Amino acid sequence: MGVQTYLSLGSNLGDRLRNISSGIEAIQRHAVNRRVRVSPFFETEPWGNPEQSAFINCCVEIETLLNPDELLAAMKSIEAQMGRNNNRSRWSPRELDIDILLYGSVQVDSKQLTIPHRELTKRRFALEPLSCIAPELTAPSFGKSVTQLLEECIDESHVKEYIPKES
Repeated sequence: MGVQTYLSLGSNLGDRLRNISSGIEAIQRHAVNRRVRVSPFFETEPWGNPEQSAFINCCVEIETLLNPDELLAAMKSIEAQMGRNNNRSRWSPRELDIDILLYGSVQVDSKQLTIPHRELTKRRFALEPLSCIAPELTAPSFGKSVTQLLEECIDESHVKEYIPKES
């Protein structure tokens, strides 16, 4: 039995939809991740650096056998395979960004990793998709459900469900 974990995926470079879909497929292929569930996709304003293209974001629920540090390494590997350059500045455009939002009831605060994600309560682009797949989940250290966190979120950035255009 693995640990129920929630990830946030985002992309605003290149074919955003393909990047997100490829990231989800890579997570599903990972031998130690099971029971993958995906939120709807959302188009969102860039957060932290508004001078860039809009993102596509979603949340993914997995059951993983990896510990938090191993999971972080696996997600960084997937990002690198997708072309992410870690030499860029914080909040820069990216092909794929994967954040660990929640990892069961575990709390981590290390130099490399903070769980729950330290910016979760401030990011509508993460809370909106997370609320679609885990609205009643209580986030450790916050003591509130994802729905409550979304209702109290002061981030007013634009987040709307993304419907791909027919080609």
